[in-house]
Amino acid sequence: MTTTFNTAATKAVRVNGTNFAYRQIGDKRGVPVVFLHHLTAVLEDWDPAVVDGLAKNRPVIIFDNRGVGGSEGRTPETVADMAKDAMAFIDALGFPKVDLFGFSLGGFVAQAIAQDWPDVVRRVILAGTAPAGGKGISNAGALLQDAIAKAAAENKHPKHLLFFRPSKNSQQAADAFLSRLSERKEDRDAAVTNEAVHAQVAAITKWGTASAGPLHSISQPVLVVNGDNDIMVPTINSVELAGKLPKAELSIFPDAGHGAIFQYHEMFTQQALRFLQA
Repeated sequence: MTTTFNTAATKAVRVNGTNFAYRQIGDKRGVPVVFLHHLTAVLEDWDPAVVDGLAKNRPVIIFDNRGVGGSEGRTPETVADMAKDAMAFIDALGFPKVDLFGFSLGGFVAQAIAQDWPDVVRRVILAGTAPAGGKGISNAGALLQDAIAKAAAENKHPKHLLFFRPSKNSQQAADAFLSRLSERKEDRDAAVTNEAVHAQVAAITKWGTASAGPLHSISQPVLVVNGDNDIMVPTINSVELAGKLPKAELSIFPDAGHGAIFQYHEMFTQQALRFLQA
């Protein structure tokens, strides 16, 4: 029986002396797709519709990087160190070849892994993310704090404001997305700590103020995805990524923001499966 997001057991693997929490979903055959997550996120913040959609014919691996959720250790304050931990995690699971799916902060990490580990990374999906030195990246911490305050005042979840547009259709998609996140009832992950969030914000700020990296060195095929009005990682960054990567496809969803892949989860998973199976 194929494992789904809501039924997959949470496991632990020892990574350089530290336990990392992870789950494996879908078929055990084929090249695994390793998911790399966004600021503040733990295992429960992945959309079951996206995870199960991509796990139809291959393994999907979701995990908490160092110091996040159920994983031990101290969260690094640089993307480079996050990438090293992710590479060590993949190596600990014994995968000789992987595809990467990086969302937001996870997209920064995916870029670093693809450059540093080209023989292991086959294909890459970059959603709602940006190159080093990208426009508006260093504002992430302030945006998060502002959204938390506004959401509390409006009795909403911060993701209503950060991931989705104010339109009726987008807000309805936000409600559906948040409902899916609550479907799993047992063996749920630990919440992210303030310490981990502060370290992640520091890493994002450093990435946003760094010099542009050598994107031409990412030789793998890349699918770049975003909404047409992302306020967290401005959409222009996706356009620039697609323009500078040697083998890139660009997909921009209408009336959508940072969480376009969740708002248009059916269309996105179709695009992603086609891309990964090519």
